[in-house]
Amino acid sequence: MPRINPLPDAEASDDLKVAWAQHIAAYPGSRITNMKATLSHSPLGFAVYMQWYPLYHEVIRIVGERSAYLFAHAVSEASECPVCTTFFRKIIIEHGERPEDLHLTNDEQHLLNFGAEIARNRGEVSDEFFAPMRQRFNDSEVVVMVAFAGQMIATNLFNNVLEVTVDDYLAPYLPLTQPTTHG
Repeated sequence: MPRINPLPDAEASDDLKVAWAQHIAAYPGSRITNMKATLSHSPLGFAVYMQWYPLYHEVIRIVGERSAYLFAHAVSEASECPVCTTFFRKIIIEHGERPEDLHLTNDEQHLLNFGAEIARNRGEVSDEFFAPMRQRFNDSEVVVMVAFAGQMIATNLFNNVLEVTVDDYLAPYLPLTQPTTHG
């Protein structure tokens, strides 16, 4: 059960409804998800978090679409975010792959390890994980990759702290087994 329910359409201001429509128009195929509707309790929060999209498109420009969504999945999975992990599982599956059986190049594996390491260790990344990024990418590209990982982690944290419910349209993409927590 979410800690804060998504903002119902009926309670959205006219300005917020315009922001929603502009978002959907700018990013075809997007929708106002449970996360976005929850963020909408703060129109500024919604606007800030929607900057994820241009950053994601910059990552796509740098590494290609497949590597971008795999990178986002690795960060989300390491952050243990059910909403974002399931969202990217959907993309992986829709592209004909199984998230549990990915066939990766060395460069892709380094990228995913880097993203997961950022999330797992709250940004403390050893040279073992940073060096392959430094060899492959220029300064600007490294900054984009780290900025995107940070934005992805912020999204993961938002969903996790507020216990945002996985959207119904994502239910078929949930893993068959859920991680267990040891307390």
